[in-house]
This record gives sequence, C-alpha cells and structure tokens, in this order.
Amino acid sequence: MVHWKWEHHMKYLLASALIGLSSVAMADNVVKSSPLSVAETIDGLEAAVNGAGATVFARVDHAAGAESVGKSIPDATLLIFGNPALGTLAMEQDIRAGLVLPLQVLAYEDAEGNTQITYTPAEDLLAGLNIAPDAEVIARINGALNMLTDKAMSAN
Repeated sequence: MVHWKWEHHMKYLLASALIGLSSVAMADNVVKSSPLSVAETIDGLEAAVNGAGATVFARVDHAAGAESVGKSIPDATLLIFGNPALGTLAMEQDIRAGLVLPLQVLAYEDAEGNTQITYTPAEDLLAGLNIAPDAEVIARINGALNMLTDKAMSAN
C-alpha cells in the first residue's frame, strides 16, 4: 500500500498547476515588430497607457533581473497596466478574471537584435472563464491593446 506524504501531494499539485499555466503561456500571442529599442518601446507604451487614463502598476526589467544573478538574457521589459473601467467589465462577468488582469505587454530583443512587442489576446487571456468569446469586453480589451501597442511603436 502506498501512502502519500504531504510533500508528494504538494509536488503533484504544483506540477499540475505549472502544466496548466504553461498551456496559458503557450497561447498564440500577438507579436509586432517595433522600429524602436526595447526601452523606447516600453517608454512609448507607458506614455500611451497614461495618456489613455489607465494606470501603470509595474515595469519589470527582466534583463536587469538576470544580470542581478550573474546571468545574461536579451533585453526584455514587461509593462503591467490596467484600466478599472475595462477590467471591471470582465470581473463582473467572472471574478476569476482577476487572475489574469491587469494586462501585460512584453517588449524584447529577438535573436536578430530587433525589438518585438507581444501580448496575449483577450480571448486567450480570458479563456476558460464564464465570459463569452464574443463578449464586448473581449473586443474592447483587444482594441485597447492594439491601439496602445501601435502608439508605443510610433513614439519618438
């Protein structure tokens, strides 16, 4: 007879959770090429977010984080931002939308040295929740992400 120890149970749950998260991370993200550097693209995105009346919650410099532990990765910065007027629409339909909100956009340097900007479209971000795929909030989030990232890449 096999007896599960608490540690084995927790390892199983953690592995299951990571498998579930990896399926979210593997969604088909929107990727756009930016003519600007990673920093300029994120600066432009931050300005666009602020200009739209939304809130920037965090700016995460992944390359600096890697450098702080003696590692090196290409330039990559994540901007986390949101607009309660939009996020609340999703959370009214399913409070679990709070697990994937606020929104996140990553600008990074690809293998050829070009800047890319990427985000997960709302239909993938909110998949599995009690939000219809054709809900107005999905179109509004996608419209905002598209508009903000376009503005970010045209900043001077």
